[in-house]
Amino acid sequence: MEKKRIPIRVLMAKPGLDGHDMGAKVVVRALRDAGMEAIYTGLRQTVDQIIRTAIQEDVDIIGLSILSGAHLGLVAKLMKERKEEGIEDKLVIVGGVIPREDIPRLKEMGVAEVFPVGTPFSEIVEFLERTIKKCGI
Repeated sequence: MEKKRIPIRVLMAKPGLDGHDMGAKVVVRALRDAGMEAIYTGLRQTVDQIIRTAIQEDVDIIGLSILSGAHLGLVAKLMKERKEEGIEDKLVIVGGVIPREDIPRLKEMGVAEVFPVGTPFSEIVEFLERTIKKCGI
């Protein structure tokens, strides 16, 4: 008997004061179309709200969509709270307007991958499927 595959659960969040979420909504739709369970938090979420939702929804991945330029501070705070809450097993990905020179710093903080504006949806889906399979989730 074949074991039923549990869908990958992704939380897509818009932290901070960024008020534009069309890209995040389109990514959520692409993840759902790929068979993942994608939950969207809505605009202007605090890091604490994102962490609480990730725990409540028991997601595998926390995705942050950031266009405001505050990505380094927001990610640092999220990673700190993620560790404090003991949910370091939840992967963190970041997308949006992210300068190329900041990508290494984000990865040093523990971000699994960064997807700048314009990244093909297929690349995001393939990365998540490959990474989750490798992690055994």
